[in-house]
Amino acid sequence: MSIENLNAVHYTAEEKNTSISSLTTLENTLNSKFKNLSPEERVRFGSVHEQNKLFVNKVKDFRHSQAGLSSPDVDWAAFQEDVASREYLQSMIARLESLTQSLKNNKILHDYDCYHMALTDYDYTKYKVNTKQAGYEVKIKELSQFFTRSKSAPTPIKPEEPTE
Repeated sequence: MSIENLNAVHYTAEEKNTSISSLTTLENTLNSKFKNLSPEERVRFGSVHEQNKLFVNKVKDFRHSQAGLSSPDVDWAAFQEDVASREYLQSMIARLESLTQSLKNNKILHDYDCYHMALTDYDYTKYKVNTKQAGYEVKIKELSQFFTRSKSAPTPIKPEEPTE
């Protein structure tokens, strides 16, 4: 992999507009179903761990294979709707997490490319400031604030981790 221009794949205006429009449609479609939970509610309702999910799945299996053994006190239609909603949401979450990871990976590569191209421009500016051409002194002064001062050559500040 080349050191420069790690991600030469760029998005067209149409791709950007389509993806943003698709996300907006998805948000508008699902927003009415979303519930905001307080931190306390997350703790209270979020206690269905893997073992309990296996238990729920086993009850679902018994309901499908031997419905006569199911409790008459359970609203089985609501139970099945909850199961279907949970499976749908889990599938959507997995797809969105995969998409998010791919977007983050692309952003990291673009961040890296931008940073190294900016360093190249900084080196060019340092070279041009010695030619006494107008504008380069102001530019070098503005850019040098991003580098730490030491007894040796200036060291660039390490790029930040990508933010979401």
